[in-house]
Amino acid sequence: MTKRQATHEPCPVMRTVDLVGDRWTLLILRDAFDGPCRFSQLQRSLGIAKNILSDRLAGLVEAGILRTEPAADSSAYQAYALTDKGRDLFDVIIALRQWGEQHAFAPGEEYRPLIDQTTGEPLRPVAFTREDGTAVRPSETALGDLRPIGAAAR
Repeated sequence: MTKRQATHEPCPVMRTVDLVGDRWTLLILRDAFDGPCRFSQLQRSLGIAKNILSDRLAGLVEAGILRTEPAADSSAYQAYALTDKGRDLFDVIIALRQWGEQHAFAPGEEYRPLIDQTTGEPLRPVAFTREDGTAVRPSETALGDLRPIGAAAR
């Protein structure tokens, strides 16, 4: 399915995957959460080909997820930084990270957890809860009727 086709689908997952759903894009976003990144920093960190990096960055800027800004060192280079829209992907990146911690490593294998700088502790698992704090399980959800974005739940 092309991007043009996906933008007409009423599925938020499909539209989101269309914007950020490939390996390189997700890894660029992971790095962007550490702060503004220059092209060369991203290329070095990811080991990605220049043409692929350029394409993914252009797409993220076009989608309003990243923006360019002057590099912190006052050089002529640009840095890529998350927009508010990009920062709203934080929970998605954390959920992927936590799933990987739980399912993508062998027992005893080492990894670097993401730490809350205030407490010094790893982040608590992302969980979806009701107002009373009880967990919502997949078997307890269903698709609702079509409604405009921003409309109150019924």
